[in-house]
Amino acid sequence: MDKIDRINRAGMINYSGWKRNSLTPRTTTFPCPGCEHDIDLGERGINGLFRNFTLETIVERYRQAARAATAIMCDLCKPPPQESTKSCMDCSASYCNECFKIYHPWGTVKAQHEYVGPTTNFRPKILMCPEHEMERVNMYCELCRRPVCHLCKLGGNHSNHRVTTISSAYKTLKEKLSKDIDYLIGKESQVKSQISELNLLMKETECNGERAKEEATSHFDKLFEVLEEKKSSIIKAIDVSKKLRLDKFQTQMEEYQGLLENNGLVGYAQEVLKETDQSCFVQTAKQLHLRIQKATESLKTFRPAAQTSFEDYVVDASKQEELLGELAFFSNGVDIPEINEEQSKIYNKALICWHHPEKKNKADSYILEYRKISREEEMLTWNEIEVHSTNKVISDLESNSSYAFRVRGYKGSVCSPCSKEVIFHTTPAPVFSFLFDEKCGYNNEHLLLNLKRDRVDSRAGFSLLLAAERIQVGCYTSLDYIIGDTGITKGKHFWALRVEPYSYMVKVGVASNDKLQEWLHNPRDISSPRYEQDSGHDSGSEDTCFDSAQPFTLVTVGMKKFFVPKSPTSSNEPENRVLPMPTCIGIFLDYDKGKVGFYDADHMKCLYERQVDCSGTMYPAFALMGSGGIQLEEPIAAKYLEYQNDM
Repeated sequence: MDKIDRINRAGMINYSGWKRNSLTPRTTTFPCPGCEHDIDLGERGINGLFRNFTLETIVERYRQAARAATAIMCDLCKPPPQESTKSCMDCSASYCNECFKIYHPWGTVKAQHEYVGPTTNFRPKILMCPEHEMERVNMYCELCRRPVCHLCKLGGNHSNHRVTTISSAYKTLKEKLSKDIDYLIGKESQVKSQISELNLLMKETECNGERAKEEATSHFDKLFEVLEEKKSSIIKAIDVSKKLRLDKFQTQMEEYQGLLENNGLVGYAQEVLKETDQSCFVQTAKQLHLRIQKATESLKTFRPAAQTSFEDYVVDASKQEELLGELAFFSNGVDIPEINEEQSKIYNKALICWHHPEKKNKADSYILEYRKISREEEMLTWNEIEVHSTNKVISDLESNSSYAFRVRGYKGSVCSPCSKEVIFHTTPAPVFSFLFDEKCGYNNEHLLLNLKRDRVDSRAGFSLLLAAERIQVGCYTSLDYIIGDTGITKGKHFWALRVEPYSYMVKVGVASNDKLQEWLHNPRDISSPRYEQDSGHDSGSEDTCFDSAQPFTLVTVGMKKFFVPKSPTSSNEPENRVLPMPTCIGIFLDYDKGKVGFYDADHMKCLYERQVDCSGTMYPAFALMGSGGIQLEEPIAAKYLEYQNDM
């Protein structure tokens, strides 16, 4: 009832903010009490459902029995009210004898009202259609198995359904229900026997569960004993080594203290020097001189008697921790699933795929677990999702975060251990959706755009060969630009694309609307020796533009390589600027901070980042030269995934 109240209130709020002509339909979802899946109740929400008056009557009957000691008071009495003796179903009120006579006098229409014993449940006499509130139900839809009115049959949702009369449905269903009840009553002894069997199974389960807990506790106690024994031996070894080193340091320190004046060796030597008898002095001074020389040499070449570091005593428990992390129930019924990192990916949503490497005992269902990895809160709780396929789309992940995923399989009541944890990184910002613009600057002689406008190919054909006589340097005549159909004026955005490996030269990045107008309407003569293709602007001014933000940034990709633009803060040697071309290239634009970054989108690793002037509207910009192709990364969609599974 609390859920229904919350959904009713939410429905009222949604209805107040929903416009009738809105393109977005107003829907209400409700968790099914049986399977707990969310059910779409449509625009009418709970108001579109029938009231179960039969169940209400049964509940009211038991309520009256439970509150027999609590009287229902008359609704019409003057204070203090008297105890009611009957309730009128037509007036929806309870009366004492005197008030009932007053408000239902003989010879009037009210005298014909239906009255019952005192109650608070006033059900209407006629069941009305929830779709057509002024119509009473008089038919039964055999396909939907629910009562309907004649308007539902004539032009509503049940126009093509087979219907029958309410009386016929009442007779048929009552006969079926009576037969089923008679069958259950006839099987009462069998039901009692099965109840007894279930009681025994419950007791057996209780005993087996307690025995399993004791065995698990015993195994862990043995592990604790082994760990405690190892801990004691390791701590003892560290203490012995520490004591030995401290003893060496103490001996060395005492020797050096003896070198101090009036103390130890120096004090003894000073006393020997006071000896006036030559023979006695010579006898003692020889050995003393050797000791003084030895102390002097040690003073010149000071070296600690022992090491302070305990690097050799660091315990490496990484393998043991990994083994303990994989500790699970022994089960030969379900193979351990394994997350497929190649098929899994994260873009606007997370697509997690897994499989059974051994392909012997596959599971019927799975539990996919995931949690955010946080430095501040290392042990975050796992989120669990039940899945009945070998993949799942997750849409509630935060941007610029790392998540750990694992999965375990179920076959009946048998559960497999969890798979090895796999970590994926989300995009640094929400995914920006756009398509290629076929109108602004699109050159259909050189570029070929597909119907979905998410792929463009460059064709190096006869037009380039016919212009070959104008080429005085070893390059093509011009770049063919194409841009996204949506601009950016604020916020953080990320998008990804794939460049075909055979592409000769492709430029990807961002540019302002003013710069695009300049490129598209005033193309450069790239045969000029001052034009540098890698920089995207005149090479003569390249050095002066390092520190100043330009209204565009493009990086060059081609011949299976990613070329990092020149920078004053890093090495500009060719070997440091040429990287292998990522399979998927990501672009991150922070409009508010004026910063653009280029990523290896498969691993969410930043390859290059620089400032960009975002004073105008910024557009995703692309340029192609020679043969090449660009494919925008397709957003992950749950419906598309289900379609792939069906295929």
